[in-house]
Amino acid sequence: MTANILLRENLYHNDSQAQSLPAGGLDPDRFDWQEVWYPVFYIEDLDKAKPSKFTLLERDLVIWWDRHTNAWKAFDDRCPHRLVPLSEGRIAEDGLLECPYHGWAFKGDGSCDRIPQQPEGGTAHTSKRACVAALPTAVRQGLLFIYAGNPENASQVKIPIIEPLETETEKWTLFGTFRDLPYDALTLLENVLDASHLPFTHHKSVGNRANAAPMVLEILESNKNGFNGIWEEGPRRGKLGKQDTTFIAPATMWHELTSKQFGRTMTVVYATPTRKGECRLFARFPFQFSSAIPRFFISITPRWYSHIGQNGILEDDQIFLHYQERYLEQALTMPESNGNYAKAFYLATSADTYVSELRKWVNRYEADPFAGKQLALPLIKEALLDRYHSHTSKCASCSQALRNVRRIKTASKIVAAIAWTISPLISYFFAPANLLVILLSSIPMAIAIALWLICNSLEQKFIYGQEIPLRNL
Repeated sequence: MTANILLRENLYHNDSQAQSLPAGGLDPDRFDWQEVWYPVFYIEDLDKAKPSKFTLLERDLVIWWDRHTNAWKAFDDRCPHRLVPLSEGRIAEDGLLECPYHGWAFKGDGSCDRIPQQPEGGTAHTSKRACVAALPTAVRQGLLFIYAGNPENASQVKIPIIEPLETETEKWTLFGTFRDLPYDALTLLENVLDASHLPFTHHKSVGNRANAAPMVLEILESNKNGFNGIWEEGPRRGKLGKQDTTFIAPATMWHELTSKQFGRTMTVVYATPTRKGECRLFARFPFQFSSAIPRFFISITPRWYSHIGQNGILEDDQIFLHYQERYLEQALTMPESNGNYAKAFYLATSADTYVSELRKWVNRYEADPFAGKQLALPLIKEALLDRYHSHTSKCASCSQALRNVRRIKTASKIVAAIAWTISPLISYFFAPANLLVILLSSIPMAIAIALWLICNSLEQKFIYGQEIPLRNL
């Protein structure tokens, strides 16, 4: 039976069970961020031949493919022997996860299979102390999810999928991106829920200042599981129709609208908390187009190319959000605010309704994932605009594209050097009799130089962001 079929059966099993436990635990007055399923990787960005590292709620994990059970596994990233990270190890020839330090190897359930230094007949590997803690995993809608809390609860807690995608699946066109962001998951959610910033922050990228207008937002339902809201007029001064907003506690939200111009569109964000002041964003954009033309162009657009543009959009507000949450942290300690966000913020209009509701939800259910912890010192601008470590190195499409770009750069440099070397010889043998031959001989060098310049510019886009946002140009 193939891996995909096994995974699909496991997921159906999860869905078919009586999911009697709500995300966040049973306490009606407190939301526990541990008792939740979180996306950690797009499946297409994981390599079955080697382990990957991820940090979830300050817990370092190693993710690897267990070919014996045809499933992705997530372990604590510490060998029980000497506590070195297993993510620095390898998948051994027999398909087990092998520690890089002394070669201890582990099965998919976390049990130790062998200790190379153990004498024949020894039983140290059977001890519970030789085991690694394993976390529940599941694959849904192209994402690997991990359950952070009590493993026994995992099968009873619903995975936060994009429910509309489960119906009329053939009509949806879906693309998206991910990035490790230098600010909290709550800051990310607050930002994306706040649609009023888009015309200004993202002016010339995906917004326009001319579209700024009063916004009347309404909360339809709110409880421990999240809230639903509606913007009756909708974006672009009502030209696109009403917009519905859904927040699924603690870290999923989407805006949805249906318009004659664009059909049915969604902006979905998962904010997976890694550490205090850090999260991984998964942005997904499902569309049901009224025309087949947009679907065609999206289908032929390379994933890496769309990621370059989407990284630029994220950088529109990345720097000031990194500082904003530090200013908020300071403001909450001031006597005049006394820990009250409503006094630290001045939420003056209905456009702030969703931001206010999110903060009320955090306070009402004691839902700060890193309560009592302080943010680290702010990063410099160069670190905030680093694309390579926050995205490219972890993205299968972008890392491969970067390798190809560098190969083309090297080849074009070689071609230009050869053309430069033989150009004087051609001039010597043919001048002045055949000027056309001399001109034609310089074309390869010109093409190679132009190609090098193009690739050099493209290479930088994989490594570093644009320092001056489009709105300020």
